[in-house]
Amino acid sequence: MRKTLAFGRRALGLDVSAPDHTVAVLHRDETEVPGLDKRERAQLDRIRLMGATGAVLMAIAALGIGAQPVHQNPVSGVRVLGIFARAHTGSLAMCMFGTALVIGAWLLLGRFAIGGLAGSPLHRLTRSQLDRTLLLWIIPLSVAPPMFSNDVYSYLAQSEIAARGIDPYSEGPVAGLGIDNVLTNNVPTIWRDTPAPYGPLFLWIGRGIAELTGDNIIAGVWVHRLLALAGVALIVWALPRLSVRCGVAPVSALWLGAANPLVLFHLVGGVHNDALMIGLMLAGMELTLRAIYGEGNGPDRLNAQNLPPFDARAYVLLIGGAVVITLSSSVKLTSIIALGFVGMALARRWGGTVIAVVKSAAILGVIATVTTLFVSLVSGLGFGWAFTLGVAGAVRSWMSLPTIVGIVTGFGGVLLGLGDHTTALLSITRPIAGAVAAFITVRMLVATGKGRLHPVGALGVALAAIVLLFPVVQPWYLLWAIVPLAAWATQPVFRVPAVAFSAVVSMLVMPRGAEFQVFQIIGAALAAVVCFALFFALTRHTLPWRAQPGVSAPSQEGTAYRVTT
Repeated sequence: MRKTLAFGRRALGLDVSAPDHTVAVLHRDETEVPGLDKRERAQLDRIRLMGATGAVLMAIAALGIGAQPVHQNPVSGVRVLGIFARAHTGSLAMCMFGTALVIGAWLLLGRFAIGGLAGSPLHRLTRSQLDRTLLLWIIPLSVAPPMFSNDVYSYLAQSEIAARGIDPYSEGPVAGLGIDNVLTNNVPTIWRDTPAPYGPLFLWIGRGIAELTGDNIIAGVWVHRLLALAGVALIVWALPRLSVRCGVAPVSALWLGAANPLVLFHLVGGVHNDALMIGLMLAGMELTLRAIYGEGNGPDRLNAQNLPPFDARAYVLLIGGAVVITLSSSVKLTSIIALGFVGMALARRWGGTVIAVVKSAAILGVIATVTTLFVSLVSGLGFGWAFTLGVAGAVRSWMSLPTIVGIVTGFGGVLLGLGDHTTALLSITRPIAGAVAAFITVRMLVATGKGRLHPVGALGVALAAIVLLFPVVQPWYLLWAIVPLAAWATQPVFRVPAVAFSAVVSMLVMPRGAEFQVFQIIGAALAAVVCFALFFALTRHTLPWRAQPGVSAPSQEGTAYRVTT
């Protein structure tokens, strides 16, 4: 029994000393460095223009191969703008070339944000320079037709169902609106008979949008995009503040977490409600940590002598932040785990005892329950969302580890003549993956309570485990983990795969506005490669394609963020 208890404590991380906690190696404090010199500012202007040009090309190509509506297509039949819909291969080549330009510009911008992946920059661009660059890249994609996803049309249909007083958690678009409804016709076939998998807050907002825009599809898409842009704005507000708490340069966090091509292409271009979920989650984390640690402080910079008083203002911030996090979970439930890490940080602030854990869990649990009850009851949507969370499981995603293991194993059975047992194998691999993700999450909660990991970093690691082991993984789901980890994890062991995944996945996802033959994809890809090669040849001396003196160094000693002398 004693050995079993000892093993359990080690497995949960209760008896692990700080130096042996392997996840902690993902983080190292970044240093403050001077701004860009004259030559680097000129290069920054060219990088900014390169990304903006790519975004404009993508926006133009979206007129032909974006996720245009089946009905009310504003460019259908228009002589000039309609040509892109008739030249699918050319539009696809333009989109691929624009995508490559944006990704290349983002990677080049990283030289002035984080330096090399294994080093630190000698000079770093300022926050205002990054903000202007991000805004310039976002604007073309924010006015373009939806790209890479048709989900926004599902949002419109489900919101209209709610606006008609029908339960969107029991009726799909066909049953709720009818097969001939203009909103139903834009929903992908696979989702036309499925109820809404989203939380009551999102559908409550969506119902208001439906009442405002009616059957006007273009207006509905625009308003939903404004909602996604509001989520991105919350990310831009919260991420640098959280990064300062973790000793990470705000520009570094924003480069990886907000200027990421996955954010530009899928949260902005794809109009996904994940933008609102992530933005609210991070904003709530900042408010609650401000209550626990004070302004701009983290747990590793405080001791019993300089802890700020936990007064009435702290309680207001704590309650407000917990409400905001709960609201984010009312968009998509996954973000509710952020409250667990807030609770463990709060328990440690109150002494780290079992009683402190119970107290913090009770307070946050009451706040989350009351907020969820309020949204569910006042919106009139009820609690049907609790029974539709697994709707997305009908899709077999190649990015999901348990799903791909089940599919590959099932295919191997077919090759061996044993029959196709993919479905049976998925019923085994997915629960095992879920148990592993739950264990990692508990381990991260314990590490937060013990003070070995910053709550922001621990939350990011837990979300990474959940995303990678989720039954269904879409490209933008990666942002659930990448965005919070951008504020804490600075080591190459995290940044190298995060940057690589972001760039490669952003390049692989195809637009959803047309069906392409293999020869069209190959032809467009070859054209994009030739265009990018010519662009590289023309700019090899004017853009920092190679590491240059003054751009980055293997190591950089200096004053760390938040550290004063």
